[in-house]
Amino acid sequence: MRRASLRLRLALAGALVLILTLVAAQLGMSTLFNRHAERAIAADLSDLSDYLIAAIEAQADGSLDLPEPPPDPAYARPYSGRYWAVSAGADIWTSRSLWDFTLSLPPAPSPGEDAILTLPGPQDTALLALDRSVIRSTPQGDRPLRITVAIDRARIDAARAAFEAEMLPWLAVLGFLLLAAGAVQIVVGLAPLATLGRRLTDLASGREDRIGDGVPLEIIPLARQIDALLDARAQEIERSRRRAADLAHGLKTPLQALLGEARTLRNLGRSDEAEGVETVVLSIRRQVDRELARATIAGSAPSARADIARNVEGVVAVLRRTPAGGALDWRIDIPANLLVRIDGADLTEALGALIENAATHARSRVTITAQRDRAEARLTIRDDGPGMPEDQIARLRQRGQRLDTSGEGSGLGLSIADEIATSAGGSLTIEDTGQGLSVRLSLPAIPEA
Repeated sequence: MRRASLRLRLALAGALVLILTLVAAQLGMSTLFNRHAERAIAADLSDLSDYLIAAIEAQADGSLDLPEPPPDPAYARPYSGRYWAVSAGADIWTSRSLWDFTLSLPPAPSPGEDAILTLPGPQDTALLALDRSVIRSTPQGDRPLRITVAIDRARIDAARAAFEAEMLPWLAVLGFLLLAAGAVQIVVGLAPLATLGRRLTDLASGREDRIGDGVPLEIIPLARQIDALLDARAQEIERSRRRAADLAHGLKTPLQALLGEARTLRNLGRSDEAEGVETVVLSIRRQVDRELARATIAGSAPSARADIARNVEGVVAVLRRTPAGGALDWRIDIPANLLVRIDGADLTEALGALIENAATHARSRVTITAQRDRAEARLTIRDDGPGMPEDQIARLRQRGQRLDTSGEGSGLGLSIADEIATSAGGSLTIEDTGQGLSVRLSLPAIPEA
């Protein structure tokens, strides 16, 4: 449950609370219905009690008589579920519906007071009874009367069961509506997270360089923290570049001085010693150049983007001005607006090394193509040169390795190009086609707008 989505958490919590609420509502309404039914029946029983009080007549000798009992036939049918009983001392009148059953009554209430009772009835039934005490005047003085009227509680229970059965479909409809309202509330409530997700997607794809404050108020602190981390990362990268540049410039003068000393030794006829110094100095220079190049790689920063066609055309335009490049047939097939997530300077440096190597070894033609493959852009550089055995291809990316050793150069071009591709989240593949080398540079593509 810890890793469950917020939507699932809210949905489960809402459903649980809704179920408990509906159950409580059902119990509460059933209780209220029962009380309301009891009050309504108590009102009817009170009317019957008033009738009995009025129907009792006082005789001249002080005795009481009930000449006209309630005319309702239910009170004349045995065990009909409707009963009454009147007592005045030793005088007792009961409805025929009680037949041979005697009501078991608690102590009488005070005169003028009513009591709602639940009494045992005939045939193991439960009765809802209204018990009342009054004082009746007679020629011989006041006499207390106790009037008890009752009805079978099964009628109330049946009415409550019918009410509950009719209420369940409405509760189900209400629950469905509340669930729908809860779903809408979850969608609306979590919409700010979707906004933040879109901002992060734009940030990762390079369409935006910061999240900014254009998010809901509650998410602004989180957005600012993320932007602060991005700013700190950018500043740290910039400081690392400056330190690498300072180191390279700081070593440049001493290394140049050592090369001057090597030339002096050579002029003095000490060629072996001069060659040893030059070898060490050139090795140090290669390492410095390599680390400087690595420090300046921007990689796939969220805001980095480059147009492959534009960078390729820039590099080829320069090489066409060279004697070797001007004699080649350049075939370029790259779709417009094919953007990749990489710093433009890094892409130019990688393309410079790869295309220059192709131009150096090509006999007459260099073919450069590119295409989008889902979330990846693939740039392929082919030459029609002599190619290279597979065992030597694996050494090309290694530090200081070169396609040939006849010319000048540190042999860092392919290695740096490989590091640039890896840093940007891509890859560099070299293979022999039998008619020259094919170099494929794969880079993350920026989604089309």
